[in-house]
Amino acid sequence: MEVPGPRALRPLPGVRRRVTLDPQRAGDDRQRLARALRDLRKASGLSGERLARRCNMSQSKISRIENGRALPSVVDVERVLLALSVDAATRDELLNLARVANTEFRDIRASVRRGLHHRQRELAALEGTATHMRYFLPSLVTGLLQTPEYMRAAMDMPIEPAKGDTTRAVALKLERQRVLHDPSKRFEFLLTEQAVTWRLCAPPVMALQLDRLVSLSRLPNVRIGVVPTTRDLGVGPMNTFTLYDRHLVTVETFTGQIVLRDPKDIAHHVSLFAYFSDRSLWGNESRSFLLAASREFMRPRE
Repeated sequence: MEVPGPRALRPLPGVRRRVTLDPQRAGDDRQRLARALRDLRKASGLSGERLARRCNMSQSKISRIENGRALPSVVDVERVLLALSVDAATRDELLNLARVANTEFRDIRASVRRGLHHRQRELAALEGTATHMRYFLPSLVTGLLQTPEYMRAAMDMPIEPAKGDTTRAVALKLERQRVLHDPSKRFEFLLTEQAVTWRLCAPPVMALQLDRLVSLSRLPNVRIGVVPTTRDLGVGPMNTFTLYDRHLVTVETFTGQIVLRDPKDIAHHVSLFAYFSDRSLWGNESRSFLLAASREFMRPRE
């Protein structure tokens, strides 16, 4: 049985006409997407094997997608819908649903309730599986680079909803830093001048933190760059984000973290990192900048 023409498949009742981005409901959207793709395939008369051939995918991948065990990328969904010749309205609706399903929001309030140390284990797992990590840091030094004193100041925020027991989290964060010495992994940390000079701690602690950045930048698998305010930039440094290879990007906000898996979102952040990287100081220039900032923190105040 051949696939019906585009007009033969109508939008499914289980899929909303308008999809709004609500990251906390991404799990439900993932299951709705799986059911919709499975129902569309069955309505077309195609077997999973024939659909897999048309999409140039394995049959097992099609099965995992339809059962909700594998999250398809937006590109995967687009390939399936093209193979099924769905109508334009259904196509747009399911692609929007796929974008929502590929977005996850981790609420900082939930992290505090669970215990901040769980977050450190999640990060350690991401760092353990990735081989090339890129960190864009417009406001603060990130955990892998922090001294214990800076770390405690960064985690012990005096405002809600971020307040929580940080003792175990600090210990696990320090343990995570061992990954920097794994020669099979590459790290690139790009800080703005604001992140370097933002006085989160007392000046001596800030000076020690910058000295640590200089020291870590000499590791063969670690690059630390600085975006100085003197550079002409056409893009503002809006968010902290981390790229794990080309598979996942996390974006930090005041109230939580957004996890993006859509290849288009990842490619956009790769381009952003490259844009700022090309306009930054690296190597000896970066180290000279950091040492000068450290000396400024140590300069006696009147």
